[in-house]
Amino acid sequence: MFKGLVTEFKKFAMRGNVIDMAVGIIIGAAFGKIVDSLVKDVIMPPIGLLLGKVDFSNMFLVLKDGVTPPPYASLSAAQTAGAVTMNLGLFVNAVISFVIVAFAVFILIKGINELQAKIDKKEAAAKNEPKTKTCPYCCSEIPLPAVRCPHCTSELPAGKRGAKK
Repeated sequence: MFKGLVTEFKKFAMRGNVIDMAVGIIIGAAFGKIVDSLVKDVIMPPIGLLLGKVDFSNMFLVLKDGVTPPPYASLSAAQTAGAVTMNLGLFVNAVISFVIVAFAVFILIKGINELQAKIDKKEAAAKNEPKTKTCPYCCSEIPLPAVRCPHCTSELPAGKRGAKK
């Protein structure tokens, strides 16, 4: 029973969709770290500087004092003292990270949709191309590349043979 379960799992794990999904999750996690760094290390410092040297990672509200009485110089000091805090700055960083990731996914999906539309348009054009022609002698429907009519056996004129140009 266990051997059959392992065999079935291997079969499942080696399917293309599962491998694609695993690669997507790994790349997504790495992309998430890059976006977090972009927000914390690149975007938020200039915004904090413009807003009067505000450090967003240390923006918090004390909901309940810790063992050491306030004021707390930083979020880590408040947490070390055992204070219960509402971490507004970390939330702002997370929201900005989400917006960046959502925008990147939007751009990716938009590109995929445009590519799919081009493919669909080419397929529709190929589907609408005529596959047959009419024999000028017996008016029967014949395949486009035919050089002789299968119904009346007439040889088709060079211009009507369906030769590709």
